[in-house]
Amino acid sequence: MESSPFPASGEFLQSVRTSAKTLRKAANILIEEQSIKRLLLSTAFTSSFKRVSASHGLAMPLNFPSAGAELNLLSILALLNFGSGYRRPLHMETGHGAWDCMKALVFSLYITSSVDEGDLLSARGMQKISEGRVAEIMRVNVHTEKPHETLEHVTIGELGGPMYDLVKLVTRVLNETGEILVNTGYPDLGMFVLEALNDGRKARSDESNHADVELILERLVRAFPAFQDMSIVEGQHIFCFKKALFLIHAISIRFGAANPPLFPVPSTTHLPIFSDNVLPSLLIHLGVIDISRSPSLAFLFPHAGAPQKLAALLATAVPSSGDPLNSIPKDGPVLSTDQAYILRAAAIDACELITETAHKLSESAITVDLPSLDMWLWAVAKDRADYRQLERFVLRDTIFF
Repeated sequence: MESSPFPASGEFLQSVRTSAKTLRKAANILIEEQSIKRLLLSTAFTSSFKRVSASHGLAMPLNFPSAGAELNLLSILALLNFGSGYRRPLHMETGHGAWDCMKALVFSLYITSSVDEGDLLSARGMQKISEGRVAEIMRVNVHTEKPHETLEHVTIGELGGPMYDLVKLVTRVLNETGEILVNTGYPDLGMFVLEALNDGRKARSDESNHADVELILERLVRAFPAFQDMSIVEGQHIFCFKKALFLIHAISIRFGAANPPLFPVPSTTHLPIFSDNVLPSLLIHLGVIDISRSPSLAFLFPHAGAPQKLAALLATAVPSSGDPLNSIPKDGPVLSTDQAYILRAAAIDACELITETAHKLSESAITVDLPSLDMWLWAVAKDRADYRQLERFVLRDTIFF
């Protein structure tokens, strides 16, 4: 994987779309209009879209002393919105997936901040937090057992295993981001984001101008490595910026309805999707993304798209009591970083094409914008028992999804 330069200023949003389409086509991944129409007109979609797309998972059962404190927590939650590759071990350890575990971590960091330790969500708190403290708050076991080298029937514990790997990633992101904030004079991440929101509003000339989002996105990506979700794959630039885009949309969800607004909140209906491992995997299972002719990917989901299976997935959900939400999920195919970027690019482009097709369909009375489509795909993967059993691809050593 090669490192990638930033897009030109003012072109961050467009770079996500154009780079995704270019990489998807270069990988010979097909997205046919008839497959899109089949999804949009299916009862699986029409019977659930409005309800499920509202399930954004951003409820905050906390009391905040100020809007700034909530903005800071939301910003750190977006920063730590990764760990999907550890879904199975997290379920085995905690009974929850990556998103719920990261929410629990951030909530606990907020609640357990004390006079002695200081504010763990401040710049200095993030800068100084240790792996041991993160593991303690996450309530995960970061040790593995192995036989003693000389004593028979004796085992010793040492740091290691998937939970330790995840804790190291979380701690690294917190320490690195805190260090940058301290060195640039910001008391916390929320203040950085608030400044970007205010500057973005000044840059916006009218309602059709998206200069505010461009500026906010660029500020986040340039400032913090944990938001620099980009690479060069097979000679092609790819920009996903999943967590930064998610943060901007999360701000719109949490603060957009306030009257008067507490601070400038950008419009986000035009944002590209927040591509992770769930969206491309689900779109493959639902027959929209066709990887059968892609030399490096065709073998990854061998049973996806089978007519009988696809018909069941596109039908109305069948009630089931045999698949509890906290059942241990199966891991899907383990991908390389380049393979993951290719599939994430395909999902970005597929969702652009899905919304374009939805706007042209006279049979559809449903208004489909990109963030709502993203939320539907992400939430419906949990909403239906048969969808929860679908394999998602796995990439562990990443801080981007």
